[in-house]
Amino acid sequence: MRRPLGVLAGLVSAAALCVTSTAAEAATASETACRVKVAKPRLSDALKIESSAARRGCFNSALLRIRIKRAVPGRDPVVKSGATRNGRITLALPCAPGTYYAVATDYRGRTARSKAAKLTCAPGSATPTPTPSGTPSPTPSSSPTTAPPSSGTVGTAEENEVVRLTNAERAKGGCAPLKHDPQLRAAAFGHSDDMAKNNYFDHTSRDGRSFTDRIRAAGFTGGSAWAENIAFGQPSAASVVQGWMNSSGHRANIMNCRFNLIGVGAAKSSQGRIYWTQDFAAR
Repeated sequence: MRRPLGVLAGLVSAAALCVTSTAAEAATASETACRVKVAKPRLSDALKIESSAARRGCFNSALLRIRIKRAVPGRDPVVKSGATRNGRITLALPCAPGTYYAVATDYRGRTARSKAAKLTCAPGSATPTPTPSGTPSPTPSSSPTTAPPSSGTVGTAEENEVVRLTNAERAKGGCAPLKHDPQLRAAAFGHSDDMAKNNYFDHTSRDGRSFTDRIRAAGFTGGSAWAENIAFGQPSAASVVQGWMNSSGHRANIMNCRFNLIGVGAAKSSQGRIYWTQDFAAR
């Protein structure tokens, strides 16, 4: 339960998103892809311990139960539990210092367990720490625009600097430059803005959508492969790209020569933290 943080870099291949020709095959593919996800407990701005669970890629409904446990010598006690048939559930409870993790199960036997989180219950510890994305700064100095760019352009100056620096890194590995795509940018900005407004850090939106769901919702069609990098707290385009390049999973997405399109979104939270998203696609 005390494992090191993993890489927050999502990648979906064409095979994983194969569309079948009949309803029966589609239902089977959906059930095959069905899985349970659970988030590591975190401390909210209200100083409450929060965790959420979701069923994703599932065709049939099922009861989903989440249990937040506290890690102690001996048997770990359940400090709060809940269940839903709506596919997603979030639990919150008053914070007491300690190490916590969450376990989610649906009645079809799928189970997931989160990584453990040591919570101090002190103000300022509410934000998850994305270790693979570099060291967050509590006092960012830049102020990216948190609104879509003006007509005829793709991205803000800060977002386009991320694209430029990303392409500079790709050039070192012999990859062609990425084109800033308006639909991918809309998906990326929407996710950064959502994370900034709702104080969370995850590839899965609070409404349960994956990054491919958000890309499709932004109007992006076609494509054969997709990926996403996220980060928060880095004060500039240069620092966030460097943080991604220092992480093997994020670097692999940036240096994947198969991708030819990118969308970058940056949004600032009310606490002054910048949330960054890169969405990649091959089309």
